[in-house]
Amino acid sequence: MAELAALDDPRAREVNQRHGDDHGVNLGKLRALAKRLKTQQDLARELWATTDTAARLLAILLCRPKAFGRDELDAMLREARTPKVQDWFVNYVVKKGPHAEDLRRSWFTDPDPVVASAAWALTTDRVAKKPDGLDLPALLDTIEAEMKTAPDRLQWAMNHCLAQIGIEHPDHRPRALDIGERLEVLKDYPTPPNCTSPFAPAWITEMVRRAN
Repeated sequence: MAELAALDDPRAREVNQRHGDDHGVNLGKLRALAKRLKTQQDLARELWATTDTAARLLAILLCRPKAFGRDELDAMLREARTPKVQDWFVNYVVKKGPHAEDLRRSWFTDPDPVVASAAWALTTDRVAKKPDGLDLPALLDTIEAEMKTAPDRLQWAMNHCLAQIGIEHPDHRPRALDIGERLEVLKDYPTPPNCTSPFAPAWITEMVRRAN
């Protein structure tokens, strides 16, 4: 914890706070620390228990994803309230364990939009890698009905899923583009030069262009 505190950079903290994250540790330095410490499940649990954001990010890098039980993962996600911790936890821990699909189904209908956003992140991963068994038209129905008014984190996750469906599945691409155009979610999102806009129609079009 002392080493993490020494890595805290006020300027990095200021930038992170604009995105809802409450830590100031450079992620490159955090990864270097994790590489030195290597996998340590017990230490990971202790770091997570501190509730400190930087410590939890380090815990995610040190843990063994398959060592967590299903209910333990559910509880940890509900504790992971900052965007970066939630994002890393879903991508680096839940996705790599045996409970990902069970949790995806369970979280999908959760009344907490932050928890539901994790289900959409897992769904987006399946859209790209293992779409068999997914009802893509039903997903598009839900996105069309709910994305416009969804809270920020949930809206972002649903938008990513919309874009992924459009990018990966040509049969559904016209509808995905149409939904994006009509809902206009993230249409005016400030995008740096040479970066792809998160506005779904622009995102889909650019990724398809690159693939061709």
